[in-house]
Amino acid sequence: MTPAGRGRGAVSSAGALKFGTNSAFQLEVRRRVDEYFRATGRRQRDCWQMYLKTAILIAGLAVSYLLLVFAAHVWWQSVPLAVLLGFAAAGIGFNIQHDGGHHAYSNHPSINKLMAMTLDLIGGSSYLWRWKHVVIHHTFVNVTGHDSDLNLGIFGRVTPHQPRLAFHRWQHLYLWPLYGLLAIRWQLVDDFRRLIAGRIGSHRIRRPAVTDLITLVAGKSIFFAWAFGVPLLFHPVSAVLVHYGVAALVLGTSLSVVFQVAHCVEEAAFPLPSAGAGRIERAWAIHQAETTVDFARHSRVVAWLLGGLNFQIEHHLFPRISHVNYPAISKVVEQTCRDFGVAYSEHRSFREGVTAHFRWLRRMGMPNTNGQRRQPESASSF
Repeated sequence: MTPAGRGRGAVSSAGALKFGTNSAFQLEVRRRVDEYFRATGRRQRDCWQMYLKTAILIAGLAVSYLLLVFAAHVWWQSVPLAVLLGFAAAGIGFNIQHDGGHHAYSNHPSINKLMAMTLDLIGGSSYLWRWKHVVIHHTFVNVTGHDSDLNLGIFGRVTPHQPRLAFHRWQHLYLWPLYGLLAIRWQLVDDFRRLIAGRIGSHRIRRPAVTDLITLVAGKSIFFAWAFGVPLLFHPVSAVLVHYGVAALVLGTSLSVVFQVAHCVEEAAFPLPSAGAGRIERAWAIHQAETTVDFARHSRVVAWLLGGLNFQIEHHLFPRISHVNYPAISKVVEQTCRDFGVAYSEHRSFREGVTAHFRWLRRMGMPNTNGQRRQPESASSF
């Protein structure tokens, strides 16, 4: 439970960013969560639920793919299978790859590595994802100019500190279909561009070691083979491209919307470093809690499908604990936040969170609005 970039060859950016130094909240919430695991005897990692879920999700991906390529003969069979394939890929990303990439799946590094590499099989790069998500996003969450996940280019304004363009007035309408393009860009363009440039946003990243590069190239090759090569042996080019597009749009929309609901809503903070000092006022752990928003905490279905990412506060504070534990420790985290005057925000349902993101997009698209919520005064001393 430390800033994600430390100890892994920290990223380099236009300026080093530091956080407040008072660690009282961080130490106490960690103590209480550790005490919960001692008292209950539950495992933080290597949970049987994750191994069962892994088998179900991989089987779902394999079955939907095999039926799509070899059994579907008409569009009303193939299109639903392509949609199912996209959701299965998203499920692998949310659950298996995400826990593995955060070293939250197992106590054994080799198992975590293997699970993280499931991202390579569905078209991404586990190496570049670690830099973009684990190191950059988890360290600098919701800090404009540092958190690359906030950068939608000229197409969208999702923080009060980004420039507004005239057409952003309609972004709450046109961004939703564009979210679906995330997976296509990521699979076909962005990973190659970042690898060549050696940068993600404003951050320079370390060049991959030989083994990491081999994994990246092999993963892309396997993905192109099963996504395009094998289907082209049995189906016309147009049919392959259309069904790839359907699956990729489902995958991209799922990934994008879940992130946006957790971070780009009115309840989340968007702090800026103090001028000239490159310092965030809040301590790191408080910053994590106040820049994230939970949703649908009482839905077991949502938690299962999204890999516990509806418990974003818990995930950002304890990224190395398996997500199957988040529903239980969320009560501990919430109470600790209340005790320390740290904002703990949530939406009661996924639909409520999506609606909140819609309102935020509309607000950020309007002229003369900064949209920043008021920070809790009681947290200013930490």
